[in-house]
Amino acid sequence: MRNIIGLLLLSILWFGCNDEDRSARLDVRLTDAPGDYQEVNIDIQEVQIHASEGEQTGGWQTIEIEKGVYNLLDFTNGLDTLLGSAELPAGRVSQIRLILGPDNTLKESNQLYDLSTPSAQQSGLKLNVHATLTEGITYTILLDFDVARSIVKTGNGKYKLKPVIRGITEATSGAIEGTISIPQATPAVYAIHEQDTVGATYANELGKFMIKGISAGTYTLSFAPATGYVIADINGVVVTTGSVTKVGEVPVIE
Repeated sequence: MRNIIGLLLLSILWFGCNDEDRSARLDVRLTDAPGDYQEVNIDIQEVQIHASEGEQTGGWQTIEIEKGVYNLLDFTNGLDTLLGSAELPAGRVSQIRLILGPDNTLKESNQLYDLSTPSAQQSGLKLNVHATLTEGITYTILLDFDVARSIVKTGNGKYKLKPVIRGITEATSGAIEGTISIPQATPAVYAIHEQDTVGATYANELGKFMIKGISAGTYTLSFAPATGYVIADINGVVVTTGSVTKVGEVPVIE
């Protein structure tokens, strides 16, 4: 079973470790603080991230999401939903922009009302996040709506949406990296936890490898090198959330 899972992972992660892949994974999730309404339906059409890599500004990047109408009151009391995910260059994320469509409504006393959101439809709702993404780590930006403060009732009985949203960024995984002493061994590298292979990659032509996006815990690194080379397992590799565990140079026996 371990070998089958490892082969499946390797088929996905064959290109997961090379010198140009300096990325982190970002999940964007939606949650809400309760409000005194039956429904608050928000038409989410696009999510954009403003990211930079080192001194280079990457500008706005669109994240592929599940477009549609979300009832914010479905995601209260600790519940949330995944809007979308993306691989981004390691570096700074300064802002997130949420672009809404026209189908925003509110239900109160069994009656449905339109929610006007002109500024959101034109330029998007911008939130400052100011997070640094580390290569190989998975992060979550949680968009936390405050419904009670976001709904404004006008004098003529209509409602406006003036969103009050917090953008909460946190790391949700760790990673392992190292270097094979003889790159020609070109091993597959497995991260094993309690007999289960939970991450895998290949060392590149320089012998470097990184297993990304794995949960905190203690792992064994197991290697499958090319014929004629032997690499011993490394036991007790501790991974912590938000950090890259460096195992240094891994010796190879010819």
